[in-house]
Amino acid sequence: MSGTTTAGARLRAAAGANRWVVLFVLCVSLLLVALDATVLHVAVPAVTGDLRPSGVELLWIVDAYPLVCASLLILFGTLGDRIGRRRVLLIGYGLFGAASAVAAFAGSPMVLIGARALLGVGGAMIMPATLSILRAVFPDRRERAVAIGVWTAVAAVGAAVGPVLGGFLVEHFWWGSVFLINLPLLAVLLPLGRVLLPESKGCGDGPWDVLGALMAAAGVLGVVFGVKRLGAGEGPLSLATLGPLCAGAALLILFVRRQRRREHPLIDMRMFARPTFSTSVGCIVLAMLALVGLELIAVQYLQLVLGLSPLETGLRLLPLTFAAMAAGITGSATLRRLGPRRMVSWGFVLTAVAVLLLVLMGQHDRPGLLTAGFVLLGFGLQTTLFGAYESMLSEAPADQAGGAAAIGETSYQLGAGMGIALLGSVMNAAYAPAVSSVRGVPAGAGSAAADSLGEAYQVAARLGGPAGATLRTAARQSFVHGLHITLLVSAGLLLLGALAALRLPRTMECPAPAAEGVPESRRQQPGQPRTRAPQLRKPPEQRGSRPSGTPEPRASSDPRTDPRADPRADPRADPRAATGAPLPAGRGRG
Repeated sequence: MSGTTTAGARLRAAAGANRWVVLFVLCVSLLLVALDATVLHVAVPAVTGDLRPSGVELLWIVDAYPLVCASLLILFGTLGDRIGRRRVLLIGYGLFGAASAVAAFAGSPMVLIGARALLGVGGAMIMPATLSILRAVFPDRRERAVAIGVWTAVAAVGAAVGPVLGGFLVEHFWWGSVFLINLPLLAVLLPLGRVLLPESKGCGDGPWDVLGALMAAAGVLGVVFGVKRLGAGEGPLSLATLGPLCAGAALLILFVRRQRRREHPLIDMRMFARPTFSTSVGCIVLAMLALVGLELIAVQYLQLVLGLSPLETGLRLLPLTFAAMAAGITGSATLRRLGPRRMVSWGFVLTAVAVLLLVLMGQHDRPGLLTAGFVLLGFGLQTTLFGAYESMLSEAPADQAGGAAAIGETSYQLGAGMGIALLGSVMNAAYAPAVSSVRGVPAGAGSAAADSLGEAYQVAARLGGPAGATLRTAARQSFVHGLHITLLVSAGLLLLGALAALRLPRTMECPAPAAEGVPESRRQQPGQPRTRAPQLRKPPEQRGSRPSGTPEPRASSDPRTDPRADPRADPRADPRAATGAPLPAGRGRG
């Protein structure tokens, strides 16, 4: 107990007034990870032309990073609680820098796949560490809400700026430059983090459950991989989809049962029994499920239907980024004013309104409509994510911040993967039938064109003449029709999230800081009923003042008949004894 108390005192002393500098370092760390999740997307054609990967190799080049990162979040999040979150973060910096250098100069697809996997390991060490250190450095919930707002805004900036930055670098340099941009930042972050970031740990009771951590990693990997294969067009009953999904789900079920039986689990599953925590996690999944699938389809719409370049596409998405930044920066004030329930619910509703507004898009460019829709989408969705992350992290005990952060980030990744799979499947179901049977187009050509809009354009170019023009027009019309159907499904999911958010607390509870030395398990936790010390009244015979000169009654030799022999035996003797607080000097036992 004294070790935990001393560590907490050292953490507060180390952070102190520098906590905002610590937040800056954590946000730059998160920016690196968020950039690498999307910066490669626009470089895929250049990579394909240079390295000549097969279809399977290209799939792994794109998916190795998010797959490995998602599967290891729980492992490294809980490891940071045990050995130190700063230590895990600094090791993650080193791995991320080494992997970036290898990826930039990869000469074969397999080397690039390995480097992307190593980037995923580094990202899995960095992401939960940033959020758990933030939880430790900002114990006051009001200040922590401001910090989480900045943190979520930076995450949105990284994800949205990635395609813009990647498009610029690919147009002016070569595809490896999208990885080299990490090295100067890491050269500054590594020594700066070592000096400025405070070390923090959880309780560290009992041995670290290595087997449980590996089970969680393999389970998440199987589920995310199966979901991604489903989004890539594999049938839901195919072995490539069903096998990983079933194996991953079985491992996760075994992991949960193992954690419930262990005296010192990696993750306290009782957190999910708290409505605030479980609802926040569900809201993160639903928000990402709606966002990522929409972003993927929106990029295809801007490039293939409107004919914009990758750089122009990235610039069109910037209003979404700026709106998300504004929502993150103002999130703390919004949370205090509205409370978690209304903030997350109205964030979902605002996002659904933005999605329904985008249904008005057609085959011709409408910049004003797109900008308005993206602004509402970015602001509403970031408001939802802010409220959900803040509620989840504040509900979790401080000594389990790493595990809670890992759960939040894993939910983020799972929601993103399921969004691509679900909304991509809806899009394909609405697009393919009309394209596969176009009058005047051979059946084989129509079947190939039904795979995607990009494939339809290639088939139309090969056909040429009236048949090619007819196929191109039909494909564009079918894609826009599929986009409208997908937007309606997404709006329904967002409204479902608004209903789910009604389980969150009505107001933002800010309990007083816990007393030094009180274990986390005995502290007042958000969402728990507040206990009030009993109001003690003197018995009738003791009311009023004792006349001057009256001698103090002598204590009986038997403590069972004289409560003053032990003040804790009768709470009326000293109210502080009723709460277990230490008695002042001179008030010890009889």
